[in-house]
Amino acid sequence: MKRNGRLSVAVLGAGLIGVDLVSKVMRSSPLDLQLVVGRDERTPGLRQASRLGLRTATDGIRSLTDIEEPFDVAFDATNAMSHAEHAELLAPLGTVLIDLTPSKVGQMVVPTVNGLEATAYRDVNMISCGGQASIPLLHAIARQHRIDYVEVVTTAASLSVGHSTRLNLDEYVETTQDAVRDFTGVKDVKAILNLSPARPPATFRVAMSLLGDNLTQESVGALVANAADGVRAFVGGYDVTACTVNDGRAFIAVEVTARGDLIPKYAGNIDIINSAALHVAEQYAVGRLSAMDVERS
Repeated sequence: MKRNGRLSVAVLGAGLIGVDLVSKVMRSSPLDLQLVVGRDERTPGLRQASRLGLRTATDGIRSLTDIEEPFDVAFDATNAMSHAEHAELLAPLGTVLIDLTPSKVGQMVVPTVNGLEATAYRDVNMISCGGQASIPLLHAIARQHRIDYVEVVTTAASLSVGHSTRLNLDEYVETTQDAVRDFTGVKDVKAILNLSPARPPATFRVAMSLLGDNLTQESVGALVANAADGVRAFVGGYDVTACTVNDGRAFIAVEVTARGDLIPKYAGNIDIINSAALHVAEQYAVGRLSAMDVERS
């Protein structure tokens, strides 16, 4: 922790996700953004960070490991293939690593479901944008009803999906499916990802179809509304656009309108996973800072 009473933070990755993270972390009270790392000094994201007065580097993970004082928190906004190495190198330094890739290396976390447990882990995986949008609702329903099948269809504008994310499309689907299984207990799960080339760009949308026992409009509607309120506490643009139940089948759809400074409104996929990651980081920071205050007293 630096002398300003905030936790030191680095963002690893300067693509679409990294740039929005920079904007969000800069507004955070308990977090102090001190470094943004990219692959090339000509990367638009690094140039943007420099214009904001932030320190930048192009040495990859070595920019975080070859320093005298380790960072308290690092956000990994690179790709799933690289994350395992990043986690291994940062582990001895005590840095909390929050993974924005679908690597499945760390503990999978959804803030409204198991967010309080996240502070116990040094490597936290945020699953995927589709996972963050769907799991809070699916978890709430599965706790009250027997669910036999879940299908999650995510649609994102192609303009909101950067190069690193495109490298991980298979991992995205697999990780989303595994996370839905883990958080709901439903074995039969299918995840589908659509990248829409439509113009104007499509708003980020996740549609969920469920088959189960004793599903009623009243019960499912109430569970979805309550769970959505929890997500909306840190993702203001999260909106349930459909919730219908007929003959043991439920259909739920959500849309996320981005409210970030540096991303367009249709990029709700970026906004929801980054907002969830920031929420986890701030919970960890508040807890750690409070503990240190107690120790000093």
